Amino acid sequence: MKESLRQQFERLAMRLNELDATLAEPSIASDMKRFRELTREHAELSSLVGRFRRFEQRERDLAAAQEMLSDPEMASMAEEEIASSRADMERLHAELQTALLPRDPDDERNAFLEIRAGTGGDESALFAGDVARMYLRYAERRGWRTEVMSENTSELGGYKEVVFRIEGDGVYGRLKFESGGHRVQRVPATEAQGRIHTSACTVAVLPEPDEADEITLNPADLRIDTFRASGAGGQHVNKTDSAIRITHLPTGLVAECQDDRSQHRNKAKAMAVLQARLRDKERSERAAKEAATRKGLIGSGDRSDRIRTYNFPQGRLTDHRINLTLYRLQAIVDGDLDEVIESLQAARAAEQLAVLEGSP
Repeated sequence: MKESLRQQFERLAMRLNELDATLAEPSIASDMKRFRELTREHAELSSLVGRFRRFEQRERDLAAAQEMLSDPEMASMAEEEIASSRADMERLHAELQTALLPRDPDDERNAFLEIRAGTGGDESALFAGDVARMYLRYAERRGWRTEVMSENTSELGGYKEVVFRIEGDGVYGRLKFESGGHRVQRVPATEAQGRIHTSACTVAVLPEPDEADEITLNPADLRIDTFRASGAGGQHVNKTDSAIRITHLPTGLVAECQDDRSQHRNKAKAMAVLQARLRDKERSERAAKEAATRKGLIGSGDRSDRIRTYNFPQGRLTDHRINLTLYRLQAIVDGDLDEVIESLQAARAAEQLAVLEGSP
């Protein structure tokens, strides 16, 4: 283990001692929010420092076994212990490195999933609908709850634009690498000659901000329009201007919601989406500055990044960022996304690990 890593773990051990002392103070229980934060940090550090101490113990076991090799009667036992110690150390070292990787604080948040049809006309809208169903089926597999925030359907089916809210454990952390341009190659249902067409849609995944993290908005910067909801809804659709569109004038960002019959609830949902978009804009601008110095393998998540191709004639999915190709396209569009998502997460972890190992 590099000396710089040892020093990091020793500093974490010191921090654990500080937390032990702080949590022992009677006054700490009076501030429940801080108490929960410190308790969570203590649990994480206890696990990490405990693993580091086990690594150190196996180092000592290895050194002791190597000294025993010179004794013929103990050599066989020593060789077994050396092999066992080295295997444990290798496993613990990998676990410790992974535990040190920087975490995205948004990973545990709920998320807004936006899908917009791109080039390709009606076929693009149909593909956007297929992508939406893929994510909804994936959400169902994971036991997540989904809610339509706004939708603009096309005449032949599919979506010109749709926004979902997805609620559950670690939603943003699982879906955040889905942002970008998705391209499809297939024979459209509208194609009489059987020719393969290429069309696209864009996906954006935005973490839902906590109320405490919301950006303070000046009411003068907002234009709020009401309009009549479109789509299914019976007589209600024709009679009530309950749909809400909010425009943030300084940035031009727009959010709307027409899912609820209540104008008040639609306004609250649209405001939540607008907050997420403003926060994502800030995040993207920071990422763009960081990318100027070091381009990440996974990319910026910008909509202009073409990240994936769905080739139906060959039954092939290709993620261009990590050169991943899978010949099980139908299962993937039916919501079996785990292999794709976990490959992207592993690539990101490898990126971070390379930076960690390269730091002094």
